[in-house]
Amino acid sequence: MGGLRRLEYRGYDSTGVGLVDGDRIAWAKKAGKLANLDAVLEGNALPASTTGIGHTRWATHGAPTDANAHPHLDAADRVAVVHNGIIENFMVLRAELEAAGYEFLSETDTEVVVHLLHRELQQQDDLSEAVRAVCRRLEGAFTLVFADALNPGVVVGARRNSPLVVGRGEGENFLGSDVAAFIDYTAEAIELGQDQVVTITADAIDVTDFHGNPAETTAYTVDWDVTAAEKGGYEWFMTKEIEEQPKAVADTLLGRLDQDGHLQLDEMRLTDDELREIDKIIVIACGTASYAGLVAKYAIEHWTRIPCEVELASEFRYRDPIIDRSTLVVAISQSGETMDTLMAIRYARQQRARVLSICNTNGSTIPRESDAVIYTHAGPEVAVASTKGFLSQVVACYLLGLYLAQAKGVKYGDEISSIIDELHQVPAGIQRMIDEGDQVRKLAAELVDRRSFLFLGRHVGFPVALEGALKLKELAYVHAEGFAAGELKHGPIALVEKGLPMFVVVPPRARDQLQEKILSNIQEVRARGAYTIVLVEDGDDSVVPFADVVIRLPKVPTLLQPLVATVPLQIFACELAELLGHDVDQPRNLAKSVTVE
Repeated sequence: MGGLRRLEYRGYDSTGVGLVDGDRIAWAKKAGKLANLDAVLEGNALPASTTGIGHTRWATHGAPTDANAHPHLDAADRVAVVHNGIIENFMVLRAELEAAGYEFLSETDTEVVVHLLHRELQQQDDLSEAVRAVCRRLEGAFTLVFADALNPGVVVGARRNSPLVVGRGEGENFLGSDVAAFIDYTAEAIELGQDQVVTITADAIDVTDFHGNPAETTAYTVDWDVTAAEKGGYEWFMTKEIEEQPKAVADTLLGRLDQDGHLQLDEMRLTDDELREIDKIIVIACGTASYAGLVAKYAIEHWTRIPCEVELASEFRYRDPIIDRSTLVVAISQSGETMDTLMAIRYARQQRARVLSICNTNGSTIPRESDAVIYTHAGPEVAVASTKGFLSQVVACYLLGLYLAQAKGVKYGDEISSIIDELHQVPAGIQRMIDEGDQVRKLAAELVDRRSFLFLGRHVGFPVALEGALKLKELAYVHAEGFAAGELKHGPIALVEKGLPMFVVVPPRARDQLQEKILSNIQEVRARGAYTIVLVEDGDDSVVPFADVVIRLPKVPTLLQPLVATVPLQIFACELAELLGHDVDQPRNLAKSVTVE
C-alpha cells in the first residue's frame, strides 16, 4: 500500500491489491482514490503474505468502477494480473476466449490477459514461460505483472512500450512502474529493456526476452532517498515542488563546466563533428514540456543560428515530417515514458535522425533509446501539474543551446561562461518569487469566483503565458487561454469584457521594442474593462498607470525571464485550486505520466 501511495500520481481512478494466500489470491479493489481502498481494508483485512501485486489505475477501457479495477483474476482466483497500457487486439482475443467458454466480468482490455494466462497454465506449470507465451499474442503497449497462487514466492512482470523497473533488495525484490514504489526498501534498480519478461523471487531476478532467451540488463543506483518522495510537512506535493525549484535549477546546472571552462553534458554520445552536421532541430514534447521546447526555440536559434521547430509529439509522425541525418530531434519528457514522445523518437530514428532527450528519470525508456541525454536532476516530481520539472527542462534546453554553440564554434568560451554565470544567479531570483508568493495568494482569494482568465506574452513570455493558462486549466478547472500578445487584435480581444482577469508578461526593456509594444496591448485591454495583472521587471514603472496589479520580477536577461516569471503563475494556480476545494496534487481526469497514445 505504501508503494501504491507513492505511485498514485500515475493514476487514481481506482486501486486494488492481490496477495498469495495458500492456493488462492486474496484480493481487494475499489473505485476512486487509494483512501477508498484503505477504508475497505480497515474493515476487512487481507491475510498476511510476502508475495503480492497492486495497481493504481488511470482508466482507458471501461469506466473507473469496482469491477474494472485491477487486479483481474481468473474464475478460480488462482492467477491475478495488473496492467498499465492498452492491449490493441483485445477484442479479437476476447471473442476467442468467450467462444472457449470464458466469462468476462469487466469492460477492460486487461481481463483477456488473465484468461489467456489461465489457459496457458492448463498446458504447463512454468509461470514465466506461460507469461512469455501470452505476451507473444498481445499487440499494443503494456506493463503486466502476474501472481499465481500455485507458484508462491514468485512474481512475473513483462513490458512493451510501458515502464517497468526492478528493485534489488536483500532477501526481497520488487517490481514497479517507478522506483518510487520501492524506494523505502532499496535504491538499487535494474533497467528492463523492450519486450522483456522478468521473474523475481525473494532471492533471485531472472530476465529474458519474450522467447525465453537471456536478456542483458543495466543496474543503477537511485540518486535520491525516500524523503524526496514525501511531503515533508507541506500540505501538497505541488507546494513542496514549487519551493524546491531553486535547488532543482541549481542541481540541473551543477558540474556542467569542466576545468577548462568547456560545457559537458550527461551522456553526450554525439561527437562535435556529428553536431556540426546538424542543420535543423525539431523539439518534440507534450503539454508543459512542449512549452519548455518553445522557450528552447528562442534560445537555440539565437545562440546557434540553427533553425528550430517545436512540435507536439502526438502530431509529429503523422504529418510525414522532413527529417534526415542532419536533423537533431530533441525529445523532452519528465518521466521518460511519455508514449507519444517515445513513438515519435522511434519514428525519427527510423528516418536516421539523431535524437537527444531531456529527461528527469534515470533508466527510463526515452533516454535509453536516444543518442544523447541531458538529465535534469530535479528529483522526483509527484504532483501531476509540473513545476520544477518545467523549470529544469527549460534550463536543460539552455544548456543544449550553449553546447551546440560551443560545438559549432559560433560562441566563444567566455561568452558561454558568462551565460552560465547568469544562469547560476537565477535560483536566487526564483527563491525571491517564492518568498513573495503571498501577493499572488491574496490575488487568488480576490479572484476565486472568476471562471475565465487570459494570459498574454511576447517573445519568451508567450510560452510563459501558455504555461500559466495550462496550470489553471489543470488545477482550477476554469477556462484559461494563453496568447502571443501580437495576436490580440486578430481575434482574442473579442473575449475581453469588464472584469476579465488578464495576466501580462512584460519583456525586459531594450528588447526590440517589445516592451513598448506590449504596453500598447495592456492599454487596449484595459480600455475594454480587463483587470490587468502585469508581471514586469524591477525598475520598469512604465506599466504602472495601466496595471490593476503589478507583480515585480528580478532583473534577468530576456531569454532567462521564463525561469522567474513562471513561478507566480504556478503559485496562483495552486492557491486558486485549493480555495476552490480541489485536490491540487491529483487533478480530475489526469495522470502524471501518459503512457498510452
